Amino acid sequence: MNELGEAVAFLLDPASWSGNDGLGKQLVEQALLTVTALLVVALVGLPLGLWLGHRGRGGTFAINVSNVGRAIPVFAVLALLSLGPVGTDVLGPYGRAGMATLIALVLFGLPPVITNAYVGVREVDPEVVEAARGTGMSEWQVFGKVELPLAARLVANGVRLAVVQLWATATIAALVAGPGLGNTITYGFSNNTYRYVIGGAILVALGALVLEGIAALVERAVDPMRRVSGSGHDGLVHTPQIASPSTDTATTGS
Repeated sequence: MNELGEAVAFLLDPASWSGNDGLGKQLVEQALLTVTALLVVALVGLPLGLWLGHRGRGGTFAINVSNVGRAIPVFAVLALLSLGPVGTDVLGPYGRAGMATLIALVLFGLPPVITNAYVGVREVDPEVVEAARGTGMSEWQVFGKVELPLAARLVANGVRLAVVQLWATATIAALVAGPGLGNTITYGFSNNTYRYVIGGAILVALGALVLEGIAALVERAVDPMRRVSGSGHDGLVHTPQIASPSTDTATTGS
């Protein structure tokens, strides 16, 4: 309990957040790593998964990508990359091993994005897709106006998983002298100063919770079924009341 109190005091101390090795700079580095890796993952993984889902092919590839991504330890990839030409140089604001860290994070973030994008499109009701084609829609129109909106929530869920995983995993960059909040944690372990370990872990956990909350809101916002259900003032879908023929006849006769 005393160590937890020391960790809180460490986080509340303004001096902990200043300087070149302060928590403020490390927090920015961690966020920069996460956002950059997520952008690359989205630019690569989303088009690939959506295209495979629309074509109805490549399911084995999408599943294998997901399985391989879960099976390969991220730290092993990072360690190998840090020994090569991409791991020894400083990459601007990403610091030493910045490129190696980004590559490892992208490889780690691709599986949930590709898999969810593929599954999301494939789970769209085939009858709805065929009805859209029957109205004369082109393949691009079918994809953009039917498949993508209906798959949006599951696609967003894949991005949600990826962003939280990327944020938490970015701490391992410190193990190869890279940037981020992992430096505070590793410093605490190496010096038996556990207020640094606990304080850094608290920041990582809080960051994950914030990102999870933001991603959950985005996921709900892009859900077309929720938008439809919210069209009524009471949150229910309202259908127009159509008068029956007998009622119309009675009214006319009177």
